[in-house]
Amino acid sequence: MPTSDLTRIRSNIQGLNILNTLRDVNNQVATHQLRLGTGRRINSAGDDPAGMSISTKLDNRNRILQAVYNNIGTANNMLAVAEGGLLSINDILVQLGEKVIQASSDTLGSDERKAISVQLVSMINEIDDIAQQTRFGSTNILNSDDTLFFQTGERDATEFTTRSYTPVNLGMTNLQGMTEDDIITNENYALYLDEIETAISEVSNGLTSIGSLMNRLTIKEGNIALTQSNTEAAYSRIRNADMAQEQLNLSKLQILQQTATAMLAQANLNAQSLLTLFR
Repeated sequence: MPTSDLTRIRSNIQGLNILNTLRDVNNQVATHQLRLGTGRRINSAGDDPAGMSISTKLDNRNRILQAVYNNIGTANNMLAVAEGGLLSINDILVQLGEKVIQASSDTLGSDERKAISVQLVSMINEIDDIAQQTRFGSTNILNSDDTLFFQTGERDATEFTTRSYTPVNLGMTNLQGMTEDDIITNENYALYLDEIETAISEVSNGLTSIGSLMNRLTIKEGNIALTQSNTEAAYSRIRNADMAQEQLNLSKLQILQQTATAMLAQANLNAQSLLTLFR
């Protein structure tokens, strides 16, 4: 810092020194006010070039993790729809078994057995409807044989293979061909019951597969959520402002700003002391 000389009045060195200090303080005040206004410690690359680079990468990773997290949630929703459809089919199959056993007893007459057949035909049609209509968006998930890929990682996907659960694909050939006039007796009921048991086994296997995948996705979801939280915390520590610290610094600088302004005014008056030499 230049040394001031009050006897050379054409250059107010002391005033210039104080002015430079005031300008520096003003710049710092503006910086801290901007941080308090935006909530960010880094508002431009010039504030912290290395910090800007690191925080940008962290923010990019955080957004990717958020997309992955959303994908997992959506995949779980799709599986929940498939699970709901299969549970409905399973309930109908159980009721079919009950009705077949009921109709096989000779305690019922022909009319009662025909009434049960009418109900069985209706229930078989409902199974077909559920399989045909259970969709997630435009994807049929209970009447197709496709391999779906859920993007559950930055570079990893989880596979889910769909299959068809229509009565035909469940091996319910005789039940599918039943008419309302057919009668189930103790001589032919086992044929229908075997098809129902096979179908229940297929549906149970489907539910097991879906449940296992949902468990996997739930674990992945928790892990991604934890990773995302830690990534966000690292990003925030680098990029965002500590509001309490910024306010503390601003208060200190505002005091310096006021004192520097007062001293600049005083420095401008110092040269007047030379006038006493001319009295």
